[in-house]
Amino acid sequence: MANDEAILKQYLSKYQHRDYTAREVISLIQAYRSLTYRLEAFVFNNGTRKDLLNLEGTIPVHYKGAYYNIPICIWLMDTHPTNVPLCFVKPTPDMSIKISKYVDSNGKVYLPFLHEWNPQGSTLLKLIQCMIAAFGELPPVYSKPRSEAARPPYPMNSFMPQPFPAGQYPQVSPQPGYPQATPYPTTSNVPYPNYSSPYPSATPVPTNGVPYPPASTNTPYPPQQGAYQTGPDNNSGTITEEHIKASLLSAVEDKLRRRLKEQSQQSQAELETLRRTQQELQEGKTRLEDIMGRLQRERSELDKNVAILQEKEKELQAAVERLADQEGVDVDEAVVTTAPLYSQLLNAFAEEATLEDAIYYMGEALRKEVIDLDTFMKQVRALARRQFTLRALMHKCRQKAQLAC
Repeated sequence: MANDEAILKQYLSKYQHRDYTAREVISLIQAYRSLTYRLEAFVFNNGTRKDLLNLEGTIPVHYKGAYYNIPICIWLMDTHPTNVPLCFVKPTPDMSIKISKYVDSNGKVYLPFLHEWNPQGSTLLKLIQCMIAAFGELPPVYSKPRSEAARPPYPMNSFMPQPFPAGQYPQVSPQPGYPQATPYPTTSNVPYPNYSSPYPSATPVPTNGVPYPPASTNTPYPPQQGAYQTGPDNNSGTITEEHIKASLLSAVEDKLRRRLKEQSQQSQAELETLRRTQQELQEGKTRLEDIMGRLQRERSELDKNVAILQEKEKELQAAVERLADQEGVDVDEAVVTTAPLYSQLLNAFAEEATLEDAIYYMGEALRKEVIDLDTFMKQVRALARRQFTLRALMHKCRQKAQLAC
């Protein structure tokens, strides 16, 4: 384990988050021991080459009561986990890619988990688990028939028929997934790895001894009209021009049918990707419209508050101007009581406040030794007695006026 970590850190020397990526890769290969890692050259669409870490191997997928080892490879960007990894299915020579909403004709994997990749919560272990669940629903590969694996495909420029025993027909299965000449899909802006570089062979071994799940479309076509047959008039097995012509027509028809089906499935996968992109754009548009609506409402409220503040400011300026034009106000005449009880309460309160100030200044005089202690005690006693009397008077006045005491 320490050796793996040291090798990984050496491989990831140019990665931005080397330690985090190394820990994540080690935890992944501990959970799935069929996966191996290596540092390989990655070629972007613009021709730029960069050394990236490649995780390659098989993952166990449960399909119809049996487990199958599906070969995959995962490329980790040098900004991992900020950028989403690139995942591919790597069929072996005896397998073909089955196009679905999760896998295109080039083997690139499309999953909601990859589209919603979050650097804070998304991990490689969760990615593998999502791939296992998706491939258990729709297997990404299927095994080629033995006859097709053993017999080379028809040349592009020749449709010469193959000799068959008398009474048999050429069985051609309409299987999708012929390898493309260009390994990069033209409808994606995401860089793809250079499949021209050699990969180590990763021959999957199913746990139950059964080959990879056969495709549901691997049913031979019925014999075409005019194909080579034996009968009462043709029991010698001699191949005539009509037989050759019928065989050529059948081969061309089967080849065209396979190519059309492959193109149709690839177009369907691309359309599904475009639909998902359109849906996400529509959701983003809705969110942006909501944000714009909230901003407009907040702006209108701010404009309203600014108008109110401007009006209040004008009122304050007018009040200041009015006060500036008026003469000085006599404090004693400014406060006028409406009843003798309130006048008595006001005078008692004012006198009590003056007594409190007098007691304070008597204490300051004692502290500065202006007066002696006997004088201080005598004067404070008299002031305190008068203060107590005034407070009792204020309490009775408040009770009479039914004010809070």
